[in-house]
Amino acid sequence: MQISKFKGLGVAMVTPFKENGDVDFEGLEKLTEFMIKGGVDYLVVQGTTGESPVLSKEEKQQVLDTVCKVNNARVPVVFGIGGNNTAAVVNDLLSFNLTKVDGILSASPYYNKPTQEGIYAHYKSIAGATTLPVIIYNVPGRTASNITAETTLRLAKDFSNMIAVKEASGNMEQIMDIIQNKPDNFLVISGDDAITLPILAAGGDGVISVVGNAFPNQFSQMVNAAMKNDMEKARKYHYGVLPIISPLFQEGNPGGIKEALAELNIIESHLRLPLVNVSDKLKNHIQELTRNIYSKFPYQN
Repeated sequence: MQISKFKGLGVAMVTPFKENGDVDFEGLEKLTEFMIKGGVDYLVVQGTTGESPVLSKEEKQQVLDTVCKVNNARVPVVFGIGGNNTAAVVNDLLSFNLTKVDGILSASPYYNKPTQEGIYAHYKSIAGATTLPVIIYNVPGRTASNITAETTLRLAKDFSNMIAVKEASGNMEQIMDIIQNKPDNFLVISGDDAITLPILAAGGDGVISVVGNAFPNQFSQMVNAAMKNDMEKARKYHYGVLPIISPLFQEGNPGGIKEALAELNIIESHLRLPLVNVSDKLKNHIQELTRNIYSKFPYQN
């Protein structure tokens, strides 16, 4: 199973909305083109950043189809299918039209707080329901439970289509444990923009990024420089983008990154409840930081 297509910069795409709450498909087309031309290595559709919990199944399929149409197979596409009801996740894997999808991103069950054995059994069911490559998503800050290194490594060794983990635990010791002991055909992908460079330096394989929505070119420069061991260039871009990362998440995701995209005239900044727009003070700060980054690190074709 080819896994190299999931190395480098993947971007967890936002879902643009109109003021009336409808999906803004024109904005989605513009965003897709902006990121591909910016140099991203693959696109992730309907992850948490895409506000997937508030989209209907029909809307998710329409969003996926729109991205795939604009992309026209230029870069791989990963689709987010996860949840805390294993049977429902399996049903989604069998019922969505995934003919143009290259892989699946599946977050660990949230709220239920399953044991490690329960998490293992959940992913075992997913592995058996699809022939597509599956990226495990460990994000304890949202799920309220951590996938331990032991469980991740067990899944990696037991199921050939479990090809990667998106690690957003923030626990570098755990992440390095996985990197050190993983099979050769398993990727460790950063799920945290701020520590992507340290993870790459430790032997990681890339990132599924939020900041890459608005800064695809700049973050791609950092990621690919680090993966080529050009750490001087990587540090330059890392510290160039770093000041905006914390503000982007200060009042929740994806409110912050949508303000940066609005400043760039890519999409409007509307969200669906229960998410609301960031405060005016933070909005102004994000807009200023966005302008500063683009003045110092222009978009390079």
